[in-house]
Amino acid sequence: MPAPTHRTQKGPDPSQFAHPFFTSIPPGLRPPTKYGTRLTDHIKTTLNKVPAPKGKSVMTLADIVGTTSAQAIENSHKLIFHATGDTGKSKDSPQGDVADVMTKDFNINQPAQSPAFFMHLGDVLYLHDKDQRLRTEFYEPYSHYPGKIIAIAGNHDGEVFPKSDPKSLKAFMETFCAASPKVAPIAGSILRETMTQPGVYWRLVTHVADFVNLYSNTAENPGYISGQIPGTAQKKWLIATLKEIAAERKTKGKKALILSTHHPPYSSGGHSGSTEMLADIDDACNKAGIMPDLFLSGHAHSYQRYTRRLSFNGKNLSIPYIVCGIGGFNAQAIAPAAGQVTGDHSYDTSHHGYGYLLIEVSKTHVSVKGIGVTPDTQARQEFDAVTVNL
Repeated sequence: MPAPTHRTQKGPDPSQFAHPFFTSIPPGLRPPTKYGTRLTDHIKTTLNKVPAPKGKSVMTLADIVGTTSAQAIENSHKLIFHATGDTGKSKDSPQGDVADVMTKDFNINQPAQSPAFFMHLGDVLYLHDKDQRLRTEFYEPYSHYPGKIIAIAGNHDGEVFPKSDPKSLKAFMETFCAASPKVAPIAGSILRETMTQPGVYWRLVTHVADFVNLYSNTAENPGYISGQIPGTAQKKWLIATLKEIAAERKTKGKKALILSTHHPPYSSGGHSGSTEMLADIDDACNKAGIMPDLFLSGHAHSYQRYTRRLSFNGKNLSIPYIVCGIGGFNAQAIAPAAGQVTGDHSYDTSHHGYGYLLIEVSKTHVSVKGIGVTPDTQARQEFDAVTVNL
């Protein structure tokens, strides 16, 4: 019997609503519209090209903190770093409160035991006139944060308002992918040098971990690392990079592999998960014969931790997929987590509010702590913890 048509289905008339996908009719049963049969068909036409990285797109810890500090951190046999995303607000907001609490994790007398850097998970800047917002949304909130800040680009970092932002990612690239470190004029008296990342997708090599950082483009939802407009270069780079890391493991031993995108593969609130993006990443992992030990993302303004369980190359893996978009921009409601299982992953922990991750990596483990920050009082509370044994 043929599938029933739109006219036989119960549900609202999509022509009543501003966007034609606001309907309870299953996607496979909807008639074609001028935008396509799915909302994602329209979204794919709004993405931007992905700028090519510089050179081999590889950065070392010494490129971030200097040779002497990198050696001291290596001598400690571990790496500590901060991570959170979705900040772009101001110093007089939850973003400033989170930044101040993160600052307290530093011990000036034991720098190698302090966070080596802050890894921003995207959406550093919001709305229009991003060149001008750098002062209030980035430099001022972190004026007292002593560590270097590296970043992956979020959708708002790449979005373009034609009358004010002439080029996608312009302010982000000038701040994090500069040709050489310098104090930007808009920073004024705030002495924070620009970073020199190779591009919006890049690899960071450290003594205990490899970081593979991707750009999931400009859509509000979902994320993509390849496509007709973004092109295929980023995915090809990902496959080649993962193959290189897999080959290095055979001769140098295993290090942690931490993979990051702004858009989350899984999400239970604020924004939905990015199925097609995850399929691209899984395809690259399968081609290279390697899976991440930890997956970090932002975008949804909440904390969510999932555990993905799968058999890969004859081994049973349990991989944390963590959404940490709680850096200061408008906390979103989140569905409670109680270990609910969907497919190959469980939804283990959720947190509504603001905060960050404090992550420690050694040759034997990756330890992640979720730190909550109460606005105004700056009360600090650990609300989640997970450890991956390598």
